[in-house]
Amino acid sequence: MILQEEYTLSNGLKIPKLGLGTWFINDNKAAQTVIDAVKIGYRHIDTAQAYQNENGVGEGIKACGVNRDDIFVTTKLAAEVKSYKEAVASIDVSLGKLGLEYIDLMIIHSPKPWAEFHGSKPYFEGNQEAWKALEEAYQAGKLHAIGVSNFEMADIENILDACSVKPMVNQILAHISNTPTELIQYCKNKGLLVEAYSPIGHGVLLKNPQLIEIAQKYDVSVAQLGIRYCLQLELLPLPKTANPEHMKTNAEVDFIISDEDMQFLKNMDPIENYGEASKFPVFGKK
Repeated sequence: MILQEEYTLSNGLKIPKLGLGTWFINDNKAAQTVIDAVKIGYRHIDTAQAYQNENGVGEGIKACGVNRDDIFVTTKLAAEVKSYKEAVASIDVSLGKLGLEYIDLMIIHSPKPWAEFHGSKPYFEGNQEAWKALEEAYQAGKLHAIGVSNFEMADIENILDACSVKPMVNQILAHISNTPTELIQYCKNKGLLVEAYSPIGHGVLLKNPQLIEIAQKYDVSVAQLGIRYCLQLELLPLPKTANPEHMKTNAEVDFIISDEDMQFLKNMDPIENYGEASKFPVFGKK
């Protein structure tokens, strides 16, 4: 069962192979979402400062009835935090909001502030400063692993050029029809585990007739097909849902996509329009 399987990060830390994303889950609903997920068997919860639900996630972890050490918690340093001083303070704010003595994994949410996500300024210096703060919190035991999100190769090289602790994770948009294979291979070569957010393409994949047909062949849903696809690429999918039934089915991915179908899925035309989600920088072109 996938909920009991783990990857091993470059520092030896075990991380569950499937996580629960919590983007768009309100703070007042986050605790119950975590409790429901843990009851189903999830042991990996992904949040962020930008989601504004760290309080609720922390409450859910305390109330779920499972030992803290048995749950892997990820949060993200806000994309706008690009100075050492701000980052140091921001890490402590997350610890306080979550109400935890340590965070399993903390990552820089984006190499650029969201308002400048498609801009040309790389923020190399700011990312090195934020990274220094993460390194110190890691060495102090506040964080058990550190990484990045939405980082391209140049952004990662910038960190590797200056770091004393290498990033362990890069969390990126990756799903059927949008699989950045070159970046994924680069990350693997550098020892970074790639986590895949929006493994169902923010829901857009669910309407694709070709995917519906392939999913039917395996007697699964398109969501399950998308999650399994990521797993077969050795990525760590983070499907987001507050619905316990969806949580359950998202974890029922004990099937194998054939090599032929994997090749087809890898080479599908990319999604050009994510609908309403296109207004968000990671889904939009500008």
